[in-house]
Amino acid sequence: MKIVMMGAGNLATSLGKALLRAGHDMAQVYSRTMASASALAAVLHCQATCDLGALTGDADVYIIAVKDSALRQVAAQACAGRAAGVWLHTAGSMPIDVFKGLVPHYGVLYPMLTFSKAREVDFSVIPTFVEYSDATAQSAVEALAGSVTQRVYPLTSADRRYLHLAAVWACNFANHCYDVAAQLLATRGIPFDVMLPLIDETARKVHRLTPRQAQTGPAVRYDENVIAAQARLMASVDPQLEDLYRRLSTSIHRAAQSPEKNDPKHSQQEE
Repeated sequence: MKIVMMGAGNLATSLGKALLRAGHDMAQVYSRTMASASALAAVLHCQATCDLGALTGDADVYIIAVKDSALRQVAAQACAGRAAGVWLHTAGSMPIDVFKGLVPHYGVLYPMLTFSKAREVDFSVIPTFVEYSDATAQSAVEALAGSVTQRVYPLTSADRRYLHLAAVWACNFANHCYDVAAQLLATRGIPFDVMLPLIDETARKVHRLTPRQAQTGPAVRYDENVIAAQARLMASVDPQLEDLYRRLSTSIHRAAQSPEKNDPKHSQQEE
C-alpha cells in the first residue's frame, strides 16, 4: 500500500519502520517542523513536508499519529480534497468519529505498547486494535495491521477508552512509581539498578498469575506498623507522596479483601 504518515514522534517512527519492513510504499512524512519530518523521512526513504496542503492525494492510506490535542485539527485540514484514501488515527483515547463528515473511509489502528525512537521493538507481537467505518476501511486497516503484527483485534471506541486507561495504569503510572523509587534511592546514594531484578520478577509473575494474585508486601495484609513508618519516611521526602503512599496501600488492601471479577485461573496469591 502507498502510505502517508502524519507525525514523526515515537509511535510514528516505530510504526513507519514496521510498515516499511512489511513492504509498504512509505510515500511521505508530515510533521509540524521540517527537521522532524526530514529525520523520519530519511529513515523511511520518502518525501518530507511540514505543509498539510502539500500532502499527496493518491495514497491508499493516510495515518495520523500526532498528539491527541492536535488530532481533530490535523484531520480537518489534511482530509480536505483527499477522500479517496482510507484515513486512520493511532490514538488510544480518541474516538473513530474524529473523521466523521470529513471522508467516507476511516478507522483506527492502535498498537498498544510504549514506544521510543531509539528503541527497536518486535512489532509482530504487539497487540493492535482496529476499528473501521465501512467495508473499505475494514479491508485496508485489517490488511495493514496484519502485515506488521500477528495480534489484531477489533475494538470499539467505547471499549478502547477502557483499554487505554488500563494501559495508563499498567505502564505510565507503574513507570512513575519506578521514578519515585529512583528518587528515594538517590537520597541515600543507592543506584537504581538494584531494583531491576525485583522489577523483572514482578513482571514475570503476571505472566502466570493474575496481578492480584501476584501482589505482595505490607499493604496486602495491612501491616500498620510498617505502613505508618514508611508513610512518615515518605513525608520527610515529599508530603504529597506520603498521601499517595497511604492511598495506594489502602487500595491494595481493599483489593486483597475482594474477589476478582473474573474467576482466578492460576494458583493462590503469593505471600
